[in-house]
Amino acid sequence: MLEWLIENGIGETRAVLVNAGEVLAAQLFLEGERRAGEVTDAVLISRQSGARRGTVRLPSGEEALIDGLAPSASEGAALRVVVTRSAIQEGGRTKRAQARPTDRPLAPAPSPEDILRADGFNLRHLAQFPEDPWPEIVSEALEGHVAFQGGALLVSPTPAMTLIDVDGTLPPAALARAAIPAIAGAIGRFALNGSIGIDFPTIERKDERRAVDTALAEALDHWPHQATAMNGFGFVQLVARCEGPSLLHRVRGDRVGSAARLLLRRAEQVREPGVLLLRAHPAVIKVVTPQWEAELARRTGRTLRWEPDAGLALCAGFAQALSA
Repeated sequence: MLEWLIENGIGETRAVLVNAGEVLAAQLFLEGERRAGEVTDAVLISRQSGARRGTVRLPSGEEALIDGLAPSASEGAALRVVVTRSAIQEGGRTKRAQARPTDRPLAPAPSPEDILRADGFNLRHLAQFPEDPWPEIVSEALEGHVAFQGGALLVSPTPAMTLIDVDGTLPPAALARAAIPAIAGAIGRFALNGSIGIDFPTIERKDERRAVDTALAEALDHWPHQATAMNGFGFVQLVARCEGPSLLHRVRGDRVGSAARLLLRRAEQVREPGVLLLRAHPAVIKVVTPQWEAELARRTGRTLRWEPDAGLALCAGFAQALSA
């Protein structure tokens, strides 16, 4: 049975869609983030004369792009907006959130449960995922490397689109077909959305290209999207609705923050009694907020001790219990 398993972590909520123990998809929601569906008041701070698009300032001070402005809307005017896409960290820059004017009543950002429930599957909250796939999912997303029999995928977010490069030693047509289950799996586990480019090997014969198109469509038939046919250079483009950052964007856009939240998750899972020692790279310890630290102490009932170690990789931090 398909169901979403949910962990309410410190600073984040994690979810995996499973079927008979297999992880089909994953989602990551950050604490306090803006999400599509939030209705809030804003101030129009810029627009070109007669243009339907402009920029608004939200109550938090964050700026968002707005579309669908009325001709009468002028700079400095207050207006109510609905967020249609949250901000995305991509390629060393931040793509601003997007919004549209609305007359709907004020509404907070939808909860992770509200968003996941829209898929129509059951939800179940757990203290920890069974056979814990989360560290591997985060590691894959950080590295962008997904291996499969005969080759590997390199998944990279760029300012234009997320690119999936297919590489391996099999003949081109066989390599393309072998990559398709891995591509479908990566799209689900990394919660990819928006524009996605797949660079398959160049396949000379049109019938073999069509066979790859058909196999890809079958593998992704559960996922609402549009796709181009493979061109003569092996390139396929997928386009799906985008309401916010993918898991890939979240962890690649904030490696230090991702490492810090992973460290807190590891600390929560320590079962031996004693003082809780957390050892990590200094940059990771630095981004742990007082609120996160207090929540970890509350959840574990422990005294916390921090030990910076510049020799550790960002995601190599660990937690252990000390007897004294």
